[in-house]
Amino acid sequence: MDLIHDLYHYLGQGGLVMIPLILCSLTMWTLILDRMFYFYALESRDIEISQLTTVLREKRVPVNRYGLKAHLVRYYLTHRTGDPFVDKRILEECAMSINPKLTRFLAIIAVLAAVSPLFGLLGTVTGMITTFDVITLFGNGNARAMAGGISEALVTTQSGLMVSIPGMLMGTLLFRRSARAQAHLKEAVMILKRSLQ
Repeated sequence: MDLIHDLYHYLGQGGLVMIPLILCSLTMWTLILDRMFYFYALESRDIEISQLTTVLREKRVPVNRYGLKAHLVRYYLTHRTGDPFVDKRILEECAMSINPKLTRFLAIIAVLAAVSPLFGLLGTVTGMITTFDVITLFGNGNARAMAGGISEALVTTQSGLMVSIPGMLMGTLLFRRSARAQAHLKEAVMILKRSLQ
């Protein structure tokens, strides 16, 4: 109970700027968790790259395999025509349909992580304006009145950085996982194309 009270007091010190900052943080972390689970599912329930030609020869994907390469092979086995030229185009079409899913939400995560310190800076500016207004009215003698504006400036700056730094780190990690998945997809397409010749 004390923790909730302290958190409420801390967020209240930041003023109105904390509302978009909290919304930004919640949205960003929702998207980060979505992407983490997505990439985990792609990698943990997939077939090995060495199994591609075997699966193609047997004309069936092993049960409970729903990863990237498994989806590619399953799509190809369902839509293939027997003509090597057309079948290669089918593989490329499947790869093109998968690629946007691998980069989905990553740009939004990067933007939210970049915007968070700007909200913190906005809070700094509004807090300093409040402090100067207090100085104008009461002079330098009323430290308690000035503390509200200074705490608003510092709390919003700190909160903006606390949202931004982990968001940028996770965004970079997710971009790397996306690039790795795209490389695996290209490799799988090349192996399957070779097997058609």
